[in-house]
Amino acid sequence: MAVEELQSIIKRCQILEEQDFKEEDFGLFQLAGQRCIDEGHIDQLLEIIQNEKNKVIVKNMGWNLVGPVVRSLLRIEKEDDKRKCHFLLLDLLVKLCNPKELLLGLLELIEEPSGKQISQIILLLLQPLQTVIQKLRNNKAYSVGLALSTLWSQLSLLPVPYSKEQIQADDYGLCQCCKALIEFTKPFVECVIDNKENSMENEKLKDEILKFCLKSLKCPLLTAQFLEQSEEAGDDPLKCFASEIIGFLSAIGYPFPKMIFNHGRKKKTWDYLEFEEEEDKQLSDSMASLAYLVFVQGISIDQLPMVLSPSYLLQFNMGHIEVLLQRTEESVFSKGVDLLENGLLRIEDNSLLHQYLEIKSFLTVPQKTHNKWFTGPQLISLLDLVLVLPEGAETDLLQNSDRIMASLNLLRYLVIKDNEKDNQTGLWTELEKIENNFLKPLHTGLNMSKAHYEAEIKNSQEVQKSKDHCSLNVGREEIPNMPPEMQLKVLHSALFTFDLIESVLARVEELIETKTKSTSEENMG
Repeated sequence: MAVEELQSIIKRCQILEEQDFKEEDFGLFQLAGQRCIDEGHIDQLLEIIQNEKNKVIVKNMGWNLVGPVVRSLLRIEKEDDKRKCHFLLLDLLVKLCNPKELLLGLLELIEEPSGKQISQIILLLLQPLQTVIQKLRNNKAYSVGLALSTLWSQLSLLPVPYSKEQIQADDYGLCQCCKALIEFTKPFVECVIDNKENSMENEKLKDEILKFCLKSLKCPLLTAQFLEQSEEAGDDPLKCFASEIIGFLSAIGYPFPKMIFNHGRKKKTWDYLEFEEEEDKQLSDSMASLAYLVFVQGISIDQLPMVLSPSYLLQFNMGHIEVLLQRTEESVFSKGVDLLENGLLRIEDNSLLHQYLEIKSFLTVPQKTHNKWFTGPQLISLLDLVLVLPEGAETDLLQNSDRIMASLNLLRYLVIKDNEKDNQTGLWTELEKIENNFLKPLHTGLNMSKAHYEAEIKNSQEVQKSKDHCSLNVGREEIPNMPPEMQLKVLHSALFTFDLIESVLARVEELIETKTKSTSEENMG
């Protein structure tokens, strides 16, 4: 029935001129095409799309079918043979449809999902999106910028993996997306390199790539944890991503020495006013991240002029160190410490001139994490207020998720920085109490919460089939008359939050086990 309905609509449109297509025709075409996809008539739909007589209709209306095809693909198991026909249909639509309409349709699809579906959609649509942009004749730079901005905005919602195990598991697909995003961007970087005329459009394209690289240095690379230097660099997807981003900057005319050595000077060196205005507000984190990647991780450090003295490099890096140490996230703060250590180790003892004390950052940086409240009994009294669940395992984890994440990140930082043998914070003396009052109840609470919300999702999916509205309890508050689609989004968002808490909790327990095991081995030795 759906196929006959679509053929009837097409037959009526075949006798019309392109400019005579009405909004009603577009709507009917989309509805009939979606029904064909939902009912599994992909082969017949492929025949209709490939028919030369329907070329004009498909060019103007076919982009409306991209969304239904993509959503159907997400529902099909990876092993299902139907996926091949769906991909063939998607490729045909990308090839035959109006690229301008397709671009907007693909970006809308990328913006739709949340949680783990973000990476699934991005990995599915990056290649079609690249093809569509390359087909555009006008405003290509604007389209590249719009695409990169949309992709980055979605990727910035994904949790950044911390440990080697999390990086390898890549549960939310961030690492896969970073790798795919590099392949997506390469042709546009090559376009800038190959265009020797420095046309206005090429300069605009260079700007868009620069913006994307600067955003990427801030997220995910500012908070990303990298594998140990001794391990193969090729095994670390985030470090590979960082290398490619720095490579892009160099390729489009912004090698890292030009970027980080000029940042913060009174005389601005950016080519465009927009970057001058945004530099102080937005670029400090990006430049600090770049400095860390170059000097600590050693990415592209061979581009560094050999004539620069260690004391000059330390002076130059102190501003970036200060930026990193001002951040509260452990992953960022620790990079500031690492960058400071890297600079100091290059310098011989007693070789710094007294004039350096006139530089503000040389005075302020050593004063950061030195406060009596953050060691010993004073710190423990604060931790007693933080490392606890108000109602034990029965605590509403969703409502308290921000507080719990902050507590876990604090505990993680203290475990990393304080050894059991030194016990400067007093943490290790209180470890059993922390486990009983916080870690164990949190485990129990997570298991209960996840089971509850998974049951709610199953119930919501049943309700969705009946297309009824229903009420929903979130954070012990009832939200009435919510459409099932919205309800599912809320529930999946809750599970996303629990997964995030669980991943940090696992990292904390892993660190505690490693530190206590190390101390036991030292005592036995």
